[in-house]
Amino acid sequence: MKKIVVVLAVLALAAAGCQKKEEAPKPAAQQTGAPQMPGAAPGGDPHAGLKPMEIPAGAGHKGKVLQTMDAGSYTYVEVEEKGQKLWIAVMKEALVKEGVKVGDTIEFPDSPPMVNFQSKELKKTFDKVIFSAGLRKAK
Repeated sequence: MKKIVVVLAVLALAAAGCQKKEEAPKPAAQQTGAPQMPGAAPGGDPHAGLKPMEIPAGAGHKGKVLQTMDAGSYTYVEVEEKGQKLWIAVMKEALVKEGVKVGDTIEFPDSPPMVNFQSKELKKTFDKVIFSAGLRKAK
């Protein structure tokens, strides 16, 4: 009788172990400090796989380029707009395509800024930075 109980217990455990387990819910993508751009892969680089967008005239912001800093695939651009200084981050490719340099006037779309954004590459914290899908040199 004991052998039958032991065999049944072993079979019950084996059967329970062979059942398909439900997958644990996967955690939502963690923020990387940059807003998620439409079409980008969750987490990681918000511009991954994207190409710079064509920005129409009157896109939102317009200001004079004060300085630029390259970091990985981004260029951080300090712009003076109506007496206020602000930073934008744009794919380096967009800046090169437009031929933007210090002293040029650029336009870029409005977007909510990231506050206290840390760039690991630059070892710098920006009070506010706008991540832009593109920019254009104003004529």
